[in-house]
Amino acid sequence: MTPAELSRAVMTTVRRAVAADELRVDVPERIVVQRPPRPGCGDYATNVALQLAKAAGRTPQEVARILGRRLAEEPGIAQVEIAEPGFLNITLDARAYGDVVRQVRAQRERYGYGDGLADEPLTATADPGDPRGLLVAEVVNRLARAAGAPPAATPVTLAPAAPAAHTPPAVLGPDEIRWALLRPPAEDPPRLTADLLVQRETNPLFRVRYAHARTRALLRNARDLGVDPDPVPDPLRPAGPPPCTADGATHHPAETDLLGLIADFPRVIETAARRRAPDRVARHMERLADAFLRFHDECRPLPKGDEKPSPVHAARIRLTDATGIVLADGLRLLGITAPDHL
Repeated sequence: MTPAELSRAVMTTVRRAVAADELRVDVPERIVVQRPPRPGCGDYATNVALQLAKAAGRTPQEVARILGRRLAEEPGIAQVEIAEPGFLNITLDARAYGDVVRQVRAQRERYGYGDGLADEPLTATADPGDPRGLLVAEVVNRLARAAGAPPAATPVTLAPAAPAAHTPPAVLGPDEIRWALLRPPAEDPPRLTADLLVQRETNPLFRVRYAHARTRALLRNARDLGVDPDPVPDPLRPAGPPPCTADGATHHPAETDLLGLIADFPRVIETAARRRAPDRVARHMERLADAFLRFHDECRPLPKGDEKPSPVHAARIRLTDATGIVLADGLRLLGITAPDHL
């Protein structure tokens, strides 16, 4: 279940509560769900109860109880908790997360694309003398098309550039320049320094591209070790629920974080387009890369030593594949390459 699908489920819940005369309000045109700011608050949160409380003539807690009771019955939702002053904290069930992985792997480079801007034509422009503005406009238009807006504008070509003064002799290529110009928020100046060429974890661009390349390497290694990410189910074989199952009933925190970021990618694309802020995509790629590297360390995707391949390994490789797809999609939307080898 993606955030967009969850938003529709919350909308359906509101409509049903209104139809049952439990709430007397106009159904809002749009409901926002987002990742909670702190762990332990569910997978997603929505402020819809606070949004409706005044018009309904009830307290946010009363509205939250009405909606929470109905929302908990929706397919794909394991639990709904109410938090002050009336937030609904939503925990998805394991199958909902498994559906996200299957959706990513089926759609591949089209994952994250939607129609949220189909009725809101959005075209970004910039001063021809402003290279950063032109680049931001190009990427915003690409994000808008991914979110359903009609085509607009043309790509920007960037020439290689020397890093800022007081750095070792080097030349920044188009990928490094794009990252340097797109990663900072609009109000922050870009830094064209040789740090962008350093291949270690202190360089965010390297970390994102390394995480992508690592996902591709794990897929190659999985084939060599006989780990089949799409095996034919064996109804006679019991499926135990160890940690880090990816498709099972138990989720390790590292896995939950990773799955949540993957599921959030479509919302990030639309929000970045609406707000003309491609830095949101870049930062999401950083968070996704960091979450994958944590998952990689804490939930081994491949068998080790004499260990035999298992359904758990196959599930982790499916999640690894989905992560690599989203990392490549995000970089591609920024106009940055995602090599399979570094």
